[in-house]
Amino acid sequence: MSGTAVHLGRSSRLLRGLAQACHPLPSLAVTAVAVLLGSGSGLDGPRTVLLGAAVLTGQLSIGWSNDWIDAARDRATGRADKPAATGSVPVRAVAVAAVAASAATVVLSLLLGWFAGITLILSVAGGWAYNLGLKATVLSGAAYLFTFAALPIGVYAAAPGEPWPPWWVPVVSALLGFGAHFANVLPDLRADAETGVRGLPHRLGPRAGVIVMAVALATASAVLGLAPAGASALYSAVVVTAGIALAAATTVVAIRAPHSTIAFRLTVAIALLDVVLLITGTA
Repeated sequence: MSGTAVHLGRSSRLLRGLAQACHPLPSLAVTAVAVLLGSGSGLDGPRTVLLGAAVLTGQLSIGWSNDWIDAARDRATGRADKPAATGSVPVRAVAVAAVAASAATVVLSLLLGWFAGITLILSVAGGWAYNLGLKATVLSGAAYLFTFAALPIGVYAAAPGEPWPPWWVPVVSALLGFGAHFANVLPDLRADAETGVRGLPHRLGPRAGVIVMAVALATASAVLGLAPAGASALYSAVVVTAGIALAAATTVVAIRAPHSTIAFRLTVAIALLDVVLLITGTA
């Protein structure tokens, strides 16, 4: 095998490992939510693309920093789904990618304007704060509330005139993020406990955690359905009913398959659906 072929093979493995380490599902989902919300708030094509790039690089930095910071902990608990822990990608490479992506998101965010940029950067900072230590404290949920409340404020501020979103938009986003926090952590409660991580879901326990998750998701849909001024009765009924039904389904899945990621995936689907309904109901 030639030296070029060996180099290409190593590069390919490195790229695959980085792609797996960036937490692709939440990274792409949050980016999609931001782009949809930006399109619905009046952003033109080029600024929507810029917004998507800013949010995506921020989410990549959060995902990579998580695997970088937690590499030793993930290795100790045998996390086969974490490339940095299994050695399929060097921890140093993940660290470099995280720092590079964070630098990129700062530049791209500020190109959207000072207020929008700083707000989007603060949203990413909330994710880094979670990875750097808040995840092991009672304030783990607060990191999600802050991060997902700040995100739509930054998205709206990127539109012409830097408008402030209706109060219920960041509230719905924060509640969805809070519910996603529990859905994401519940399958890892046992492994986290072995390495001393005791965030809010760990302190509440699996049963209470499932209840909190369900209430957060259902409340997000109720606010989305009832708060927008001028929303039709049909819109309100559909949003509230569908949201509560999906929250109930997610709860059932979390109870029956506590170590599965299906509940988290359903939470992501609820978030995307809520954004589509938000744009449809307020257009």
